Amino acid sequence: MAKRTTSAAAKGAPVYIVDGSRTPQLKARGEPGPFRASDLAVTAGRSLLLRQPFPASALDEVIMGCVMPGPDEANIGRVIALRLGCGVGVTAWTVQRNCASGMQALECAFRKISTGRSSLVLAGGVEAMSHAPVLMSEAMVKWLAGWNVARDLPARLKQLKRLRLAHFKPIIGLLRGLTDPIVGLSMGQTAENLAYRFGIDRETMDAFALRSHQRLAAAQDGGFLANEVEPLYDPAGAVVIEDDGLRRDSSMERLGRLKPVFDRPYGLVTAGNSAQVTDGAAVFLLASEQAVKDHDLPVLARIVDCEWAGIDPAEMGLGPAYAMAALLKRRRLKVADIDCWEINEAFAAQVLACLEAWKDPAFCRSEFGTRSAIGEIDMSRLNVDGGGIALGHPVGASGARVVLHATRVLERMEGRYGMASLCIGGGQGGAMLVERG
Repeated sequence: MAKRTTSAAAKGAPVYIVDGSRTPQLKARGEPGPFRASDLAVTAGRSLLLRQPFPASALDEVIMGCVMPGPDEANIGRVIALRLGCGVGVTAWTVQRNCASGMQALECAFRKISTGRSSLVLAGGVEAMSHAPVLMSEAMVKWLAGWNVARDLPARLKQLKRLRLAHFKPIIGLLRGLTDPIVGLSMGQTAENLAYRFGIDRETMDAFALRSHQRLAAAQDGGFLANEVEPLYDPAGAVVIEDDGLRRDSSMERLGRLKPVFDRPYGLVTAGNSAQVTDGAAVFLLASEQAVKDHDLPVLARIVDCEWAGIDPAEMGLGPAYAMAALLKRRRLKVADIDCWEINEAFAAQVLACLEAWKDPAFCRSEFGTRSAIGEIDMSRLNVDGGGIALGHPVGASGARVVLHATRVLERMEGRYGMASLCIGGGQGGAMLVERG
């Protein structure tokens, strides 16, 4: 399989992470949630900006990642910027790279600052997956077009005779969006492919999923997320302060009772070992060295580099293995040099496949051109506070969230390097390297 990677500019002026925040991630429960995408991003961004010593109008621009903004949120980055009080003079734009949209927004800000074109940028990602559209079929759209041009009663009666019950069958936008149009596979089916290729069994996948919930529970109980999660207040006045997809009662027995979702009846990927459909936002304040000095800003970390990889869409979950391998090679780092790893948990099978790929000498020689296996990631350094299986995966936000959490974990553990990565629908992978100190 031919692979192609592209990278961010590794040289240039330093780019600092000054601050970051996110909302609780809210599990979709069958109906539109209480917050639209812009509401979520404004909540995260408002708290972040209120902590700064400068007004929102001092920003150079706002860059947001989002996969499916609502019809009232065209160029949602601009909507968010104006709602945050940045003023009409602060430009804003929106990027889309499927699951890595939030990371793409950070890379765009990184490039602008490293080349001296910007000094202060608000960047991140957002998604309200519970608000994904329900669409009409093409047949129904054509029927409505005919109805609109029918000008008199006979014409309308004639058009009514053409109406069929099948015209009313809805198209679930989220399901269509999570199906690759080139290979015709859902994201879950691509995870099944990886489980088969690397011999990952159901028990191993469920154990990984259980660990995700256990680690998130421990992080919430220990207050480890308090410095990144901002409370949400819904229109009824209720407050949400924690990610609500956590299943504290999860167990191997409960997970084992779940039926396969994507390859019935023999598959291994279930709702329990897959990421949840979720609403959420994560935003950063990135700054140049001069802006840090001018405003006396604290520095959480520095963005070192970013990498993108293209792979077979039918095995899209392997994307992190390729992007991270290329990034380590360019920065001349080894697995042991990374203190914190965040690999977004789209599926347990997908993360486990990436780990297996790096341990396989033949795979690494063939795909990465190395003389031996890249190495084994220490599980005590990987997704230490849980991941998408317990937290959820709001697709436009997850790329920013994994970078934010890697930064916070480095701060807590006094580590140096953090690697954040995720797979991308359509057959890509993204990785970002941050450095503390």
